[in-house]
Amino acid sequence: MTDLVRETVIEKLRDGDYNCPKELTLSMFSGKWKINMIYNLGHDGNYYFYELQKLLPRASHKEISKKLKELVVDGIVDRHPEAGLRLKASYSLTSLGMPLLPIIDSIYAWGDERLKEPTCRRWFLA
Repeated sequence: MTDLVRETVIEKLRDGDYNCPKELTLSMFSGKWKINMIYNLGHDGNYYFYELQKLLPRASHKEISKKLKELVVDGIVDRHPEAGLRLKASYSLTSLGMPLLPIIDSIYAWGDERLKEPTCRRWFLA
């Protein structure tokens, strides 16, 4: 679903028929694994691909690769190839990606508080 949202936003931007900043923002960092990647890159610094894989053990190589490419294309993450090694690169947040950290931190804090509420378990298990 999130890929569809991203594709729709990109199509609308190309057509010049787009003016919803909320949808644009969500389309850039929503989706499985992106928030985790941004969070870790922003709080811990650069990561190599294999390190991100260790942080996201349930994510496939293909998923991580696709999401990283999208984040690079969107200007949120930078890819830093190792000198002389075409396939080895580290990733870091860009100056455009850094302002997303307080938003993501707030999302994490809200979720953490919500999980502590007794009604949360009942709501999810109903």
